[in-house]
Amino acid sequence: MKTTELTPNLIQLTRLHFVNAFLVREADGFTLVDTTMGGAADSLLTAAEQAGGAIRRIALTHGHGDHVGSLDAVKERLDGVVVLMPELDARIHAGETVVEGKLPGSWPKVKTTPDVRLAAGDRVGSLEVVPSPGHSPGHVSFLDTRDGSLIAGDVFTTYGGPAVTDHFQLPFPFAAMATWDKAKDLDSARRLRALNPRLLAVGHGPAKQDAGAAMDEAIARAG
Repeated sequence: MKTTELTPNLIQLTRLHFVNAFLVREADGFTLVDTTMGGAADSLLTAAEQAGGAIRRIALTHGHGDHVGSLDAVKERLDGVVVLMPELDARIHAGETVVEGKLPGSWPKVKTTPDVRLAAGDRVGSLEVVPSPGHSPGHVSFLDTRDGSLIAGDVFTTYGGPAVTDHFQLPFPFAAMATWDKAKDLDSARRLRALNPRLLAVGHGPAKQDAGAAMDEAIARAG
């Protein structure tokens, strides 16, 4: 697993070259944002240890398998860790029908029941929860209120240039293939841009230090 320090408070963890999770530094340790696919628990825990802290919380941008795949394994290894998942995606994992039709993307069976179902305006340590539905029904992003870093999950990707996941873009079309509602996804991209973040971190691809320019480019391509 590749480790990249993006800011003093944000570390990107990249698995298999294309799936990211993040460690957000707080006074009591780390918030782990997303868990990548299955089999990553050891690498995620080692990364936190090497960065000098313990994982206290697991906050999920959405419920797809490449983001919750190692959730159960990480939780089993950490006593007292708090798990936070967006409301609608938590209900989907609980077996509820929350939207009409078949949902795209991978929705694996997850044993973990979240301790908190995230809603607009909630706080996870220094992170503000920003609803950004479209890629999944309950998708959320996380804005670090200390420095304006935005963890945008799968609303954007950055392989081959910044893109909104409402349309296919090579060389990484997979996130778009898993998007549930393309119109809502593009609307979420525009609302995230209006936050004027300083750094853009995404689920797939390198982070962008000039977040505004990257998001403008992605939205222009989508429009």
